[in-house]
Amino acid sequence: MSVHRHPLEVSARASDEGDGSALVIVVATEGSTYVRQGAMAVFASDDTQTGWLSGGCLEPEIARRARHAVADGHLDAMEIDTRDDEDLFAGSAVGCRGRLRLALLPLDRLPGWSQLVQAWWQGAGALSLRLNAEGGVSACTGDMERTWVLPVAASPTGDIAGEVTVPPPPRAVIFGAGPETRMLVAWLRQLGWHVTVVERRARWIPAGEIADAWLMQGPEDALRSLRPVPDAALVMHHHFEHDREALAALADTAIPFIGLLGPVRRREDLLRVIPAHLQVLLSPRLRSPIGLKLGGQGPEAIALSIAAQLQAWHHGEPA
Repeated sequence: MSVHRHPLEVSARASDEGDGSALVIVVATEGSTYVRQGAMAVFASDDTQTGWLSGGCLEPEIARRARHAVADGHLDAMEIDTRDDEDLFAGSAVGCRGRLRLALLPLDRLPGWSQLVQAWWQGAGALSLRLNAEGGVSACTGDMERTWVLPVAASPTGDIAGEVTVPPPPRAVIFGAGPETRMLVAWLRQLGWHVTVVERRARWIPAGEIADAWLMQGPEDALRSLRPVPDAALVMHHHFEHDREALAALADTAIPFIGLLGPVRRREDLLRVIPAHLQVLLSPRLRSPIGLKLGGQGPEAIALSIAAQLQAWHHGEPA
């Protein structure tokens, strides 16, 4: 998911500031490639880059073309094909045997782009982007839509037309803070998740911002205020009664993944004090102990194991 969150955040700021950045989007792929359709990167005028479209071997040429697209104010396209045997022995030595079709968009020419990104981030829905060969660009999320018409580069080296859909960012809510929280939140945000922490205890409230949202509310009030409904909830107060309260509130929700930190014995003790009808609602979705068995101990290892399990589950892998 980080292939979307971070480039989109940077692209929104660049569009507002008119700083001479280009958004490069993978319109189509074939064969073995580092990324898939919909991946994106932002190339700035100061040669900084957010997001990757290869392992670093293709970026210099993409950056060069992106600078030209911005300078000319043109919509450009390029195709990178490394499927030929000769590529294995070429100077770049990519050896991936794949094809990328890219669209290069000068963000200065996309007024209103940042509002679309913000709506996508706040839960409006998937972000759809369409491009046609005449330079028409349209994007929509929820009930918000923007359209632009850009001049097309004189000699694009690929087909500009295409359509890309960026799924909504996955959302996690963490009930309770502790030694693992800062690292877990950092991991999840790097992976593209929107993360909310629900914690009222003063000792765990951070001095600075570490999550996308921090709610000093009880579980029931927090769940009523969370929109859209999170994809995953993690219960990790290191406090029996607070965990019981959170699990009881989560039982009657549609959140598909509920993780509980702590050993099996603690889980069984908690379930015994939760009403039977709530246990029935909770049990099919409850993952406990939360975290893949990766080895190691301590807050950092626990945070990594939880982030790994969430990421695997979100992408349909065994978790």
